[in-house]
Amino acid sequence: MGFPGEAVVAVGESSLAELQTRPDYAVSVRNALVGFVEVKAPGKGADPRRFRDRHDKAQWEKLKAIPNLVYTDGQSFSLWRYGERIGTIVNLDGDIESASRLTAPLALLGLFEDFLRWQPVAPRTARQLAELTARLCRLLRDEVAEQLKEGSEALTALSKDWRRHLFPSASDDEFADGYAQAVTFGLLVARARGLTLANGLDQAAKALGRTDSLIGTALRLLTDDATNQRTLRTSIGTLT
Repeated sequence: MGFPGEAVVAVGESSLAELQTRPDYAVSVRNALVGFVEVKAPGKGADPRRFRDRHDKAQWEKLKAIPNLVYTDGQSFSLWRYGERIGTIVNLDGDIESASRLTAPLALLGLFEDFLRWQPVAPRTARQLAELTARLCRLLRDEVAEQLKEGSEALTALSKDWRRHLFPSASDDEFADGYAQAVTFGLLVARARGLTLANGLDQAAKALGRTDSLIGTALRLLTDDATNQRTLRTSIGTLT
C-alpha cells in the first residue's frame, strides 16, 4: 500500500477476555490512531451481528460506537464504521485451522487500504455532531464503568478524586456517566476554542480549568496521571 514498514503499528490491547470495550488491537499510522481490530476464534466468522455468544453480542453493542473497526476470525475479514459494514466480508481461501495453502483474494488488500487510510469525517450539522459525540461518550462511559468493576486502581483513584472535588455522593454509575459527559463536552469546547489535541490533552485541561471548574477538573484528573489515560485508551483515543 506504499506505507514504510515502520509507519503502521498494531498494539495488542489486552489479554483479559472479559473486557467488552477494548478491541484486541489498536492500529496507528504514522503515530496517529486510525482504528481497531477485534480477533475472534476460528469459525466464528466476521459478522458480529450473527454472533450468538452473550459476551460477543454485548461487546458488539459497545464496539458499534467505533468509527473504524476490523473484525476477523483469521479466515474472514470485515470492516465496520459506527456499526455499519463497509463493503463485503472477505474470506481467505484454504483452512485457517490447518493453515493449509492459505491464499488471500485481492479484495483483502482493498479492505485494509480502506482501513489504514481512514480519515475522520467532520460532522456538517449540529445534529450530526450530537449523534457522533453521543456514541463516543457512551463508549467512554462504558469503559469507565467496566474498568471500575475490574478494580482498576487508576480509575478507582480517579473516582475518589471526582467525588472529593465535585460530587461526594455519586455512585460508580453516576461517576462514569457524569465523568464521560464532562470529558466529552470538554474536548468539544477545546476544539471550538481552537485548542489542539494532537499533542495530548494537557493544554486543553489547563486552558479550560481557568474558566470552567467542572470540565477543567475532569480533564485535569485525566491528564495528571498517565495511567488514567492508558486505562481509557480505547474511548479517549477515539474521541480525541
